[in-house]
Amino acid sequence: MKKEMMNIKVVNIQEKLDQFTDHWNPRIIGELNDQHVKVAKLKDEFIFHHHEHEDEMFLVIKGTLLMEFENETKEINAGEFLIVPRGVSHKPRAIGEVELMLFEPATTLNTGEIKNERTKKNIERI
Repeated sequence: MKKEMMNIKVVNIQEKLDQFTDHWNPRIIGELNDQHVKVAKLKDEFIFHHHEHEDEMFLVIKGTLLMEFENETKEINAGEFLIVPRGVSHKPRAIGEVELMLFEPATTLNTGEIKNERTKKNIERI
């Protein structure tokens, strides 16, 4: 068997989400083309922020996520996703608890251009 084939594995998203209970602390569950595939649980609201150089994709697995922008709010439900283009200021807000998957460049900081106590620099791989 080729070496590349030995690294191919099926990932169960729910099993990964069941490994933690904290909020706003994404975990890396895969990588492709310099992109991280992450899962996270969200509750309440985050902060307004933007990413100068990275687009982000939010795929809701469970719950309802509101993505607030400067002039409007988008609702994303389970089975739906939203892409936030680079440079666009946004604030995620969970209705209850939300479980989601994120697709974003490996260089993406969760708080974008803002560095504070909610910034996660060393993302755990699970």
